[in-house]
Amino acid sequence: MLERAVLAALRGVPKNALSRLVGGLTRARAPRPVRLAAMRAFAARYGIDLSECGELETFRTFGEFFARPLRAGARPVAPGDEVLVSPVDGVVSQAGLAEGGRLVQAKGLDYTLEALLADPALAARFRGGPFATIYLSPRDYHRIHFPLGGAVTGYRYVPGRLWPVNPASVRGVPGLFTVNERLVTSLETPLGACAVIAVGATIVGRIRAFYDPTIPVSNLPRATPVAREYPTPMPVEKGQELGAFEMGSTVILLLERGRAALRPGLAEGTRVRVGEAIGGPAASA
Repeated sequence: MLERAVLAALRGVPKNALSRLVGGLTRARAPRPVRLAAMRAFAARYGIDLSECGELETFRTFGEFFARPLRAGARPVAPGDEVLVSPVDGVVSQAGLAEGGRLVQAKGLDYTLEALLADPALAARFRGGPFATIYLSPRDYHRIHFPLGGAVTGYRYVPGRLWPVNPASVRGVPGLFTVNERLVTSLETPLGACAVIAVGATIVGRIRAFYDPTIPVSNLPRATPVAREYPTPMPVEKGQELGAFEMGSTVILLLERGRAALRPGLAEGTRVRVGEAIGGPAASA
């Protein structure tokens, strides 16, 4: 009952405008004592392990702290060209196969690959393939890494709303991941096609892509999607940084049918960390 009331109230909130405002504030240069106090309070509230990152004094804004890099070696990457690793720290909200081109959002709710990707040809490549949806809470490390080596073949930015992506919203907003703003990064890997979808959310200041800083993802109101196929695919290494959320959200990982498989036991509620092995070649591959 409370969840429904909160979601009903959110329908009337200008979520995109609010998110742009808060995102701008997180990038503002506050006085050093104020900045340090805010970062320490946030870390204490959410139980963030500050030993994994640099000194707080090195972060010029709260946004830099939120999208902080980790110390070298903090997330070892499981070796092997065909070993699939988690692209983010977070909790698996759903994992399985996109049977009939549909993905499970929550009990009683699903959505289509075509609606998620806004690209029927790309959606066809993942029909029947494995998928994993990973939720990043405020306590989590918020950089995104490549789950496999290979090459980036292109991207698609899909404008949209900015509903929260917490468990209550996932259970209560039909097609949540198909209505929120998102960035789809397409890859060719040793396990075939792969897509990493970064989904925006309320209070997400920006989704940044490190492999191509020109990608126009900044929570700006846009009428149409922006897509690009690279004439020469961009080589990347497994574990390399793909991008970052400047506030929390969700990542959806898509894999090609018959080429890749998720590890047994990777299910709702499983906590994963960047670089942890979460899959590999399909048994028939």
